[in-house]
Amino acid sequence: MNATRPLPLVLGVTGASGAIYARRLLQVLLAAGREVHLAISPSGQAVFEQEIGVRLDLKAFDIEQFLGEPPPTTGRLHYHHYQNLMAPIASGSFQTGAMAICPCSGSTLAAVAHSMGENLIHRAAEVQLKERRKLVVVPRETPLSLPQLKNMQAIHEAGAVVLPAAPGFYHGAATVDDLVNFVVARICDQMGVENDLIRRWGN
Repeated sequence: MNATRPLPLVLGVTGASGAIYARRLLQVLLAAGREVHLAISPSGQAVFEQEIGVRLDLKAFDIEQFLGEPPPTTGRLHYHHYQNLMAPIASGSFQTGAMAICPCSGSTLAAVAHSMGENLIHRAAEVQLKERRKLVVVPRETPLSLPQLKNMQAIHEAGAVVLPAAPGFYHGAATVDDLVNFVVARICDQMGVENDLIRRWGN
């Protein structure tokens, strides 16, 4: 691979509330000119429909339907069905820059933290950990049970970044979009994707 070209990124979308974060994150990654490998779980599909009002077809995926607008021409998207364990991102020999699971359900968190994956999202996340690559998990559940807290500790100790979808208000947030951008900006920071979605502290 060309050393000057950024490595591909991976995005897993699972069944926690916060589909709007996934939509915005993919928009930003593609607009930044990044190559993105995307997988969506059935629960992620269900939450997307409930919260955004769009029924995604996981077998005949439509990127414009997911984004709610034509995709940017700057990036490149590869969609993989969640059951396709032959996808490139299931192997450690396929190099990636970072992966985010956004939003990350409690069951997904548990599966990855304990290496008990059953689908492509789980497997891709386990690959990130075993290869010592950046993995960002974005849970939204609240309040948190003791098992969930222990799973967060376990996945953190394994090398992942636990980044709850908890927007800040100190940057002059005035709209829901501002709050969404705050969380997406923090995810992008962890994935090494430059962005100007928020006003930085001290600026």
